[in-house]
Amino acid sequence: MMRDLALGLRLAVGGGRMSGAALLRLAMTAFGIALAVAVLLPAAAVDHLVGAQAQRAAAIRPVTEPRAGVAPLLTYNWFTAVGEDFAKLTAVAPTGPGSPVPPGVDRLPSPGELVVSPELAAKLAAPGGDSVRAQLPGRIVGQVSREGVSGAGDLLAYYGVPAAQIQAEGDEGTAVYAFGRPYTGLGLSAAMAAIVLPIAAVLLLPLLIFVTTASRMGAAQRERRLAALRLIGLDSRQVKRVAAAESLVGALIGLVAGLGFFAVLRTFVADILPFGLRIFPEDFVPSWPLVAVIVLLVPGLAVGSALFGLRRTIVEPLGVVRQGKPVRRRMWWRWTLATIGVLFLATTLASERGNGDTPAALALSVGSVFLLVGVAALLPWLVERLVERLHGGPPSWQLAIRRLQLDSGTASRVVSGLVVVLAGTILIQGVLTSLGSGAPRQTSPAGVTAAPVRVDTTAAHEAEVVKLAGSAAGVTGTHPARTIGIQSGSKQTSGVVGDCVALAVEADLGGCADGDTFYVVPAQGPPAPAGPVQLQSSFHDSTVSGPQWTVPGTVKVVRSDDTALAEQGTLLITPGALGGLTLPDTSVAVYVSGTGDLQALTDNVARAVNPLAWNATVVKSNYLDGFAARDRRMVESFRSVLITASLFVLAVAAMSLLMLSIEQISERRRPLAALSAAGVPIGVLARGSLWQTAIPVVVGVALAVAAGLGLTAPILRLADRPMIVDVPVLLTLAATTVAAVLLVTGLTMPLLRQVTRLDTLRSE
Repeated sequence: MMRDLALGLRLAVGGGRMSGAALLRLAMTAFGIALAVAVLLPAAAVDHLVGAQAQRAAAIRPVTEPRAGVAPLLTYNWFTAVGEDFAKLTAVAPTGPGSPVPPGVDRLPSPGELVVSPELAAKLAAPGGDSVRAQLPGRIVGQVSREGVSGAGDLLAYYGVPAAQIQAEGDEGTAVYAFGRPYTGLGLSAAMAAIVLPIAAVLLLPLLIFVTTASRMGAAQRERRLAALRLIGLDSRQVKRVAAAESLVGALIGLVAGLGFFAVLRTFVADILPFGLRIFPEDFVPSWPLVAVIVLLVPGLAVGSALFGLRRTIVEPLGVVRQGKPVRRRMWWRWTLATIGVLFLATTLASERGNGDTPAALALSVGSVFLLVGVAALLPWLVERLVERLHGGPPSWQLAIRRLQLDSGTASRVVSGLVVVLAGTILIQGVLTSLGSGAPRQTSPAGVTAAPVRVDTTAAHEAEVVKLAGSAAGVTGTHPARTIGIQSGSKQTSGVVGDCVALAVEADLGGCADGDTFYVVPAQGPPAPAGPVQLQSSFHDSTVSGPQWTVPGTVKVVRSDDTALAEQGTLLITPGALGGLTLPDTSVAVYVSGTGDLQALTDNVARAVNPLAWNATVVKSNYLDGFAARDRRMVESFRSVLITASLFVLAVAAMSLLMLSIEQISERRRPLAALSAAGVPIGVLARGSLWQTAIPVVVGVALAVAAGLGLTAPILRLADRPMIVDVPVLLTLAATTVAAVLLVTGLTMPLLRQVTRLDTLRSE
């Protein structure tokens, strides 16, 4: 047995006169295996990556249940804007020498000291770090280690304060007795499964098909060598062992290359992730059981594919004989896969629209995978049935149809990978387009330019914020605005009390004077409250009630769909309209007007109110626009990444088509040379090769469009979003597929010209 395997290894890297073809076959097999391994290993590392982050997140979770003999650590959390993100700041104050210390911190920061996470420290050191520093209180004395953050991109800091400062916040502060909750393991949520499983099927199935195609490349030359081995005395079992060893060489080379590529990728993976994601490279490690599965599965798939290709081939000492009668494909298992997928998707119809509960999401994910696999399995059967009924036509068409009638399965199997890619891409595009169309777009009113900086505070600190912000360089005025709740009978709405400058930041009011009242609602919104109403501390809290107030009959209605205030209806009230009523304690937004650069003005105000810590949070007045724009950019980036991945896998499918076309031309060089010698123009043969590839592709594109739209509909139904078909994208995908077919045909033309030369026929 070992001698047979050694002989197969020698043939794989040598092959006598066929050394060039043998090396090409070896290189293509190794490339296919390396590509599959390079994709599978990162996919296998995701579980460990997310699990490591979840473990650290559990280790830093605070324990608030009282423990005997433990002096609690008083904490208070708030968030501050850092560019287009928010940093979580935690004020900490020990109540005794044994107070717990957060993981990743050597000691608790003293009052006025700040310990920041590595990512926040990187932002401070980067260009524009002065603006970030202006938002942070205290002086920086250290960094949180990796054990104190769940992910490399976490923006957090611990700020030391006196215990009395947190105790003054009452119920807003939290007493922590320890850090670390039990890690219960990582479970894939139903919503994530609905996204991850179809994407995995879209990306992996074409790669596995590419591996099988690459491993069977050069089958004709290999079979002739096997016949020569039979002539020198090897039996059929020995021949199969030689063939297995020959395929194993390319598989092992590809496996080593794939492992090397992953090792290189892992060193700088933190710098190439999209959406600004950051990870620790030490977390990007696949688990050993999954590595073992990949190491055994991928080469086993290559070897098994090569042996499977010999199932209908009889290798004799004087040649190779194939079974002449093609085997009719069974349809029951193909339709079973697709039917199971359709049934799972149909079960989601029992769920209400917009109710993406766990059973519905799981049914959606499982049904999507079954339908994608079923569509790939159905394609060979559909192509076989189609070409059986096609007759007549020009010579090139007849050549292609006859060839597909004899063997349509190989081409269809390769194209099935392309079908899966197209269906998945259509699904992704449809979901992103439909969800993006329903996302609200925040648009700041024109009045933002008059007061571009906002300081969020409370009524207790309003006067102090006004004083400190007014003293900042470049500030020309401060304009407080209080948010209140308004109870009118059984109905409740929100209100904002401020001068005309502050109210103009909330909505486009037109003319405004002290004493005016405005009601901001959507175009089809309800009428404004009328008569006596009860003023409360906020829209969500009715525990602190203020005085009664009668809504003036001269309320000006502002119809707007471009502001968040219009979603629920909001009263904008100038102080003169209240008649001197005392408002309940509530949240306050102090709008700041000034001159000069906006970022410089924001930084100056932030430095001025910095001593108030969480009692004065500085943002730009149009910060919601920035976050809405960031979300749109993330959606577009997500779309671009997935489309790039789809195009990559589409290119892999096109390479499979190219290898298939090269293999078929090589196997048929004698018939092609004979046809050319008989007077058949080279153009007819080229068009025949084109139709032979195009027919399975056209059937596959139609199947992919139907499957992609069929998968998109139930997902959008659960999300309660209208289905929007992006016709230009569909046409682009179809055009890309046609271009791939034309490119493959064009690349095979030099080989076709070579095999149809007369001297090639004489050499045969």
